[in-house]
Amino acid sequence: MSTTPADSSPAAPQAVAERAIGIFDSGVGGLTVARAVIDQLPNESILYVGDTANSPYGPLPIAEVRANALGVMDELVDAGVKLLVIACNSASAAVLRDARERYTARYGIPVIEVILPAVRRAVAATRTGRVGVIGTEATVGSRAYEDTFAAAPNLHITSAACPDFVRFVESGITAGPELLSTAERYLAPLKAAHVDTLVLGCTHYPLLTGVISYVMGDSVTLVSSAEETAKDVYKALVSHDLERLSTNPPSHNFLSTGDAGQFGVLARRFLGPEVRGVEQVTHVSAHYPTGSIARITPEMIEAARSGGGARHISNFVLRDSVGKLAVSGNATGERT
Repeated sequence: MSTTPADSSPAAPQAVAERAIGIFDSGVGGLTVARAVIDQLPNESILYVGDTANSPYGPLPIAEVRANALGVMDELVDAGVKLLVIACNSASAAVLRDARERYTARYGIPVIEVILPAVRRAVAATRTGRVGVIGTEATVGSRAYEDTFAAAPNLHITSAACPDFVRFVESGITAGPELLSTAERYLAPLKAAHVDTLVLGCTHYPLLTGVISYVMGDSVTLVSSAEETAKDVYKALVSHDLERLSTNPPSHNFLSTGDAGQFGVLARRFLGPEVRGVEQVTHVSAHYPTGSIARITPEMIEAARSGGGARHISNFVLRDSVGKLAVSGNATGERT
């Protein structure tokens, strides 16, 4: 295991294994992944960040998704996490390759995403080869699922964007006539294509399993990436000798870049008693100020600690293979 950027001296394997797993999503949807990780790996600590100040990611340009995602993940790495989970389909589609080059190749930090695990499960589940994918506009537009499914022969993939599903989940709405009507409209192309397996290509969507299953019918298998992603987390921990073996209880911390109160209500509803509280941060590295990758200045940390009301901007710095400054910018995708 390579050292993290926050420490230039070699860390003892036991000390590295004690660190938290960093889980990142644009909002509360990634809590479905966190739930699966906690259930399958009850001895591991979790540091979860919901970038609710910039949520939802789905309608945003890819460049802005990329800027937001890399900004938060830089800060999670600076905070000392031992493994990163991109619990957001839009972010996975936008930055997976960059993330693995940036964190795994350079610092030895494994990066797990949610697309491949869902595809793997869908390929195993389908009986007819007719598979549906629903996701945000960013995920569907990126064709990340189609590209991943391309390795499996004899499949017919039908994709549909369901942007309002995220709004329903973030508002705490998981039932009702408006949601049902929206689901019937969104899912009509999938029913017309006679899919027998439907990938829930957004980590928010498992929270709407009831209405989606009702509309699609009992003969259609719904595939959520959460359980499969947690299995990949376990494999990565074992293969990199990162399992936490301490007998002390793990700690689970939840941060939100937006309204912590609203996030906390939804988090406790969807995840459970593990969410004892949610802290609002403008920057993760303001909460864990060890930063060396992210462009964190004393002024930014002070503004975050004083609770300044400025809109969250995930600053990021990209460097080329020899460490020279290549691109810098902010969450608007503007280069500087």
